[in-house]
Amino acid sequence: MTDKRWRWMYWAVPLMGLAFILWYILAATCDAAYSDYIRQILSYLPDVWNPEKFFVPDILTRIPINFPVRAFNVSVLGFSVTFDLILGGLGLGLAGAVVGVYCRKRQVGPVWFLLLMFLFFSLNKWEMLTNGTGWVHFLAFACFYYHYLVLDRVEFGEEKRGDELRLRVLPFVTTLCIAGPYCAVYSGVLLLAYVFLAAVKYKKTGRWDGRYGWRALCVLIPLLLYMASNSMAVYEHTGAYTGPMLPVLLEQPELFVKFFIKSFGGMVMEKETLEFGVNMGYFPYAVVYLMGGAVMAAYLIALWLNLKYRLYERTIFPLILIVSGGMNHVLILLSRWIFLRDDYGMSARYALQFQVGILGIILTCALLWKEIRSTVLKVLVICWCAMMTAGNGFTDYRELKTAPGREAWGETVTEMAGHLDDYTDEELVHQFQYGSADKIRQAMKILEDNHLNMYR
Repeated sequence: MTDKRWRWMYWAVPLMGLAFILWYILAATCDAAYSDYIRQILSYLPDVWNPEKFFVPDILTRIPINFPVRAFNVSVLGFSVTFDLILGGLGLGLAGAVVGVYCRKRQVGPVWFLLLMFLFFSLNKWEMLTNGTGWVHFLAFACFYYHYLVLDRVEFGEEKRGDELRLRVLPFVTTLCIAGPYCAVYSGVLLLAYVFLAAVKYKKTGRWDGRYGWRALCVLIPLLLYMASNSMAVYEHTGAYTGPMLPVLLEQPELFVKFFIKSFGGMVMEKETLEFGVNMGYFPYAVVYLMGGAVMAAYLIALWLNLKYRLYERTIFPLILIVSGGMNHVLILLSRWIFLRDDYGMSARYALQFQVGILGIILTCALLWKEIRSTVLKVLVICWCAMMTAGNGFTDYRELKTAPGREAWGETVTEMAGHLDDYTDEELVHQFQYGSADKIRQAMKILEDNHLNMYR
């Protein structure tokens, strides 16, 4: 049992993690609209209250919660990028708080919890943290974790009033308003969980529990609605291969294998940090395959531990996280191989999705540590945790050193926005991180005419 003296940790540490993330955001960014904001400006500004821009065929892919938040930002705050960035940080903090509640309820030890929070608030997500257009994705994962938490307490004798209703309402709110494309894994893992839990209960009682069917239906309906909306969306992937998968798979099978392994390795050390270490001669590039293999092995061992010790009969939360993390790796492989780069899955933009599985692995080890009898396995777990700590610690160190440069980049964008005609198309594309100089000029003209963001 966790010592009562440590109970403060379960709310204080996530709060400290949130403070760290907000500090980093303010230190590494500038209130300047560039990169993905160019597309957003051209699509929605300045008439953010126009219902024709909201009620579109692919409305769900636009993530509906974005519309009122963006309208408030433009109308009241003059289109503040910093506002979006802080919302993203708060979303990550909220997700951390949900995990903290679970750890307190399940009496996860302080050392394990500190490790969990260290990885949870790692700056391996820097690309998401410094891109305000993705703020809602952090909120989506907070909703995912909360749904898994409610399911866990309902299943294991800690049900609160209204929890069954929450399990049925949450998928509609999360999938239709907040999750966007991330609803695929969220819905898929819930459907698998309900089938699994129903089968376990049937084995014990000899009868099927109808509640699982209703819960599954409440997941399936919003998922189908999202899929219908998504079928009417048009996606543009700059620089992507547009042909079928099979010829590439036959000609370059190693591309898919390397992509998959490296995506796991990226959770130890994200792409830019790895490349820096290789360029400095700290380690050879081949270390990425060792890291990837170690993380993949950890997934399999954690899954085996859940089944061997029947942890799922006491808590389903870690198993859901492990399966969700694995599904995210598969989904990114299937959707991003089109860029034909085997290191694409190591990008910091995917760490938020991939870290779900890492949390599940650590929680499994934490909850079963006293039951594991194998000394060899315990040594391997300790070594793996040390590897994760070292890799993420190095990433944090590098990112803190890089933060002033990221802020300076935004300040340069702000300066350039004042006299765009003085720069070539190539300079604009490079600094604004967007593929079309003409669209950059159009977006800046909208901001200037309406006195928004850099032109306030």
